Amino acid sequence: MRRRIILAGGSGFLGTALARKFTSRGDDIIVLTRSPEERNDGVREVAWDAKNLGDWVALVDGADVVINLNGRSVDCRYTERNRQAIISSRVDSTKAVGEAIARCSKPPRVWLNASSATIYKHTFDRAADESGETGATAEAKDEFSLEVIRQWEQALHEAVTPGTRKVALRTTMVLGPGSGVFPVLRRLARFGLGGKMASGKQYMSWIHQEDFCRAIEWLIDHDELSGPINLAAPNPVTNTEMMRLMRKTCGIPFGLPATRWMLEIGAVFLRTETELIIKSRRVIPGKLFASGFQFHFPEVENALRNLQHSKAA
Repeated sequence: MRRRIILAGGSGFLGTALARKFTSRGDDIIVLTRSPEERNDGVREVAWDAKNLGDWVALVDGADVVINLNGRSVDCRYTERNRQAIISSRVDSTKAVGEAIARCSKPPRVWLNASSATIYKHTFDRAADESGETGATAEAKDEFSLEVIRQWEQALHEAVTPGTRKVALRTTMVLGPGSGVFPVLRRLARFGLGGKMASGKQYMSWIHQEDFCRAIEWLIDHDELSGPINLAAPNPVTNTEMMRLMRKTCGIPFGLPATRWMLEIGAVFLRTETELIIKSRRVIPGKLFASGFQFHFPEVENALRNLQHSKAA
């Protein structure tokens, strides 16, 4: 059956992948974006400012699914101005979607809202499912990130949408062929810089783009799933292992390591934060597994090999 799916903030890497998947099955896809353009792939783009209600609200009424992926990139220095932009882009858009749904005479049956698996505590031992311990640690320098996620998920939780199931997508690092972190890691490996980063003991949780899209479809179809859901492959690996497999995939026999102090200096020049690298994220998909979801790429080596041979790579 043809569905109307609203993709708020859907013009980025993940939104594009989802739109491609949904249009291939004949769904009516409407992307809410600040800069709408005419497209020839069957996707309709509509203007919104990710904060205020507008003409786009009428499209939510009667829609089957709303997916909100809006959020300013965290790949930046955490200046006060950037901090405010990161929080407001997530919280304001979530509140706007919630208000739109609350006004619907025929509300969507499910609302999937982006979140982050960074909410789980920095750890090197026990893996975290949705019941895992959350909180910031000084070692990981993640206090700001935890505050962002707390406010983000609180805005979703407080939205009054009794006729709509709500899911917080606690997403890990998504590996895709042409965008995201995979091209960056591959480039480092090819230039001989693909060694361990800092201690190399920190865990990297990840999910293949294909499994991310399949998991979204699964969550839409399974009415029993709500609340926080971890979008993560079942086998996180250490940074040392991730970089070893990246070098192996690229056919590069060596990779220079980067110490903690090198990363701190590099982060300043690259206008980013070391938290994105040094925090140990050992996250597993508890609810997805319990519901019967099967991953096409449960192991990172197969995922990297698939992406390396992708036409878009």
